[in-house]
Amino acid sequence: MKVGVVGASGYTGGALLNLLFSHPEVEIEMVTSRQYQGKLVSDLHPNFRKFSKIKFENLELSKAGNCDFIFLAVPHKSAMHIVPGLLETGVKVIDLSADFRLKSLEDYEKYYGEHTCPELFKKAAYGLPELHRDEIKKAEIIACCGCMATSSVLALAPLVKAGIINTEHIICDAMMGSSGGGKKFTLASHHPERYGVIRPYKAVGHRHTAEINQELSLIANKKITVGFSAHAVNIVRGLSTTNHVYLLKPLEDKDIWKLYRDFYKNEPFIRLIKQKKGIYRLPDPKVLIGSNYCDIGFMLDQDISRLVAISALDNLVKGAAGLAVQSFNIINGFEETKGLEFPGFHPI
Repeated sequence: MKVGVVGASGYTGGALLNLLFSHPEVEIEMVTSRQYQGKLVSDLHPNFRKFSKIKFENLELSKAGNCDFIFLAVPHKSAMHIVPGLLETGVKVIDLSADFRLKSLEDYEKYYGEHTCPELFKKAAYGLPELHRDEIKKAEIIACCGCMATSSVLALAPLVKAGIINTEHIICDAMMGSSGGGKKFTLASHHPERYGVIRPYKAVGHRHTAEINQELSLIANKKITVGFSAHAVNIVRGLSTTNHVYLLKPLEDKDIWKLYRDFYKNEPFIRLIKQKKGIYRLPDPKVLIGSNYCDIGFMLDQDISRLVAISALDNLVKGAAGLAVQSFNIINGFEETKGLEFPGFHPI
């Protein structure tokens, strides 16, 4: 399949290229960046030195029309200006920004502002294969999920589906590495300010709250509103979410195990982690770097009927580029794991 990657100079674009270069069913037709037009991709992504001689070019719709798929790794509020023209060329679009994730224009405007083509919302599938595989197969636009939303939704979906928790009180705490902030410099990402922190940077009102609410509400068939807080922590890649819920009736470990196993029994990239020995007893992003796995574990707090659901993933892979490639495989009928079999690094 001929593919193009639009806006590939950032961290997400680099992670996407890393997967596409080694995908056996992919031929990369074009890689674009207005700012770095004419430069080698390896100038921005030095891991591709002596691996690729591809140069960045400007996006031309005529050339995009030669592709079967276009991946968009552009900033939020940029994709909406590009997608209509791309669809007219007949290509399918896999968008890694937030522009088509939400189904409600009201929600989009609350968290992001004005949208120029909300009529395309109905053509977009939310790019979380574990929940929307059938929609992904038929959609013209795949809207890949936010990384922290992916982590929390995957941890909470089985619990909401089973109807065992109080959906009025769901709290999600996320801890994110610095790559989640993107490549553009800010004072908050400046090394002396960023290093060594555990910094709450969006204790309320984080944009990914809207996605979590949307997806859990669909599962529950009623409106769910979660409390979500995000923290910057002293890692580059990876994220972990600790999700607190309260049980409606007493349950044991074996009951929760069965619930998760039944829900994710056929999912190639979900691993259930709850070990009694060792140092990685619960999900830890350290062992997921470079992989498309999402690890999920839990602990029961019987004193207050609390269930703590913990989820971890690599924000640039399962939280972004890996979801895009996984969706690409689904649309084309390829083995879902194709190009995504890498188990991650350890130690790192």
